Formats: sequence, structure tokens, C-alpha cells
Amino acid sequence: MAEYEYKDPRKTFGEALVEVGEKYPEIVALSADSSKGSGMAPFHEKFPDRHFEFGIMEQGVIGFASGLATTGKIPFVAAIAPFVTARPFEMFRNDLGYMRQNVKVVGRCAGITYSDLGPTHHSLEDVAIIRTIPGVVVISPGDPVEIKKVVHAIAEHKGPVYVKIGSPKMPVLFDENYKFEIGKGVVVKDGTDVTIMGIGTVFHKAYFAAEILENKGISVRLVNMATVKPIDKELIVKCAKETGKIVTVEEHYLIGGLGSAVAEVLAREHPTPMKMIGIDDQFASNGPYEELLGLYGLQSDQIADTVQKFVGK
Repeated sequence: MAEYEYKDPRKTFGEALVEVGEKYPEIVALSADSSKGSGMAPFHEKFPDRHFEFGIMEQGVIGFASGLATTGKIPFVAAIAPFVTARPFEMFRNDLGYMRQNVKVVGRCAGITYSDLGPTHHSLEDVAIIRTIPGVVVISPGDPVEIKKVVHAIAEHKGPVYVKIGSPKMPVLFDENYKFEIGKGVVVKDGTDVTIMGIGTVFHKAYFAAEILENKGISVRLVNMATVKPIDKELIVKCAKETGKIVTVEEHYLIGGLGSAVAEVLAREHPTPMKMIGIDDQFASNGPYEELLGLYGLQSDQIADTVQKFVGK
């Protein structure tokens, strides 16, 4: 396996926030007892008058961000993922969604990446609940290069956005020429036997699983489906027609996440055999992150084994 550079997703987000802050003076940063932990320290140092720390009051932060948006500001709100989605869901729905406010919410340490603190700090339902809100874009970038591209794209996008990032360092899979576009999936590797659609914190696990499968003679089409909403319906149907089988890989509950979003498209447009790899209907345990991924079948070799059995080769 090739050598990869690994980068901290929170630090990467913070660097990108400074970049867009320099480009757009309307951008302001809001945090909830989590400025440094969310990678916002560089923004605070560069633009101290444009950063607001609220302490532990996420519901209030969402409302305040909505108010700032009405004045022409572009608020970026960042904190621990379950505390900016599950905790202030009503405010997210009403103040941002219903009011169509131009606010960007970033949930960090998403999935089970806050591994040791257990279910209260895990965020395995965030995509499911936020994608039910009309008009909200939902994105889960798959590598550090894409995180930066996403931050720039959502700064230009008009309307509410939710972005989820993890905590452990991620391998750099893409070069600077990689193109991210809201609502578009990217075919990273082409293949004919099966399509694997990965996302976010475990996209690299799917990436390495595809390499394992290729070495076993299974031709894999690997798709980075970073945008869950609006999802790339055209690409999903195209992959279904051309490869005949779809596998989704995500650090999220099987209910309501990427797998569900893909299944919803296929059920309407082109029914196709599917396998969803994620976390089943249970509160995830706590412990070392890589061990937890293994517990739930999300390591690359486990993903490869699951796909191989599904394909039947």
C-alpha cells in the first residue's frame, strides 16, 4: 500500500476558515465552548472582532447565527457534532431551515470519532435528522483536500449547510486539482463488478478496501458521495445500471444516512441489489477509535470481505 500523508481534519477546517475569512469580510465564526477544539483559534487570532465564543449554549448559538445572517453576515458555527445537530434541532429546523438563513454549521468529532466519551458524544444520527430539514445541504468530506474545497464551496453557497468532520488524522487521497461540487459525487476509481459509495470519516477505509478487492480480481467502481443532500441521483442510477450492485460505507446509523439516501433514489428510479455498511440499530460502545471501527465492521479488510461476499466472487 502506498504511503499517505495524514492531516488533522479540525486543523484543516480552521485553515480553510481563515482563507475564506480573508476572501469574504462578511464571514464570522461562532463557537460553543469549543473554539480551539473546533480549529477556530487561527481565525480568532487573525480576526478577533469576527469571532464569538458563547460557552455551552448551542441552542442560543444557532439562534444568534440566524440573527447575524439577517444582517448580511455569513456565520460559521462549529462545535461537537451532536451538540450542533441533536441538541439544538428545533432551532436548526426553525431558525435556519424554515427561515432559509445563510448559516454554515460544522459538526466536528462526528460519527464515533469522539470514541472514548461514548454514546452521549457520538453523532450517528446527524445526517438522518438534518437531511429531513427542507433546503439544508448536508456534506461529509472524505479527505483533507476535500475539507478545504468544501469550506470554500459553502462560503459561496447561499443557504443553510451542515458539514460533518471527524477528529483523527485522515490520509490525503486527492491532489489540489480535485474538484468538489455541491450535489455531485466523484468517481474515484472505475470498475464493473460493484460500486462502493463511501463518505466522510471512513471514506479512506472504503478506498483501501477497493484496493484489496482489486487485488482479488473484483472490479470496483469507487464513488466519493460527499454530498448526501442534495444527492447525485444521476450518478447513483448510472452506477446501478452499469455495475448492477451498490454498497454504501458510512460512519453513521444504517437508518437515515447515506445508505438510506441512495436506497430512496434506487427504489424510485432503478431498483438494484444493495448492501449498507454502517452501524446497526444500537448505541455504539466506547473505547479506542480504530478498535470501535473494527467492532462495527468498518475496517478496510472487513469492508472488502463484506463486499466480496455480496458480489459472490
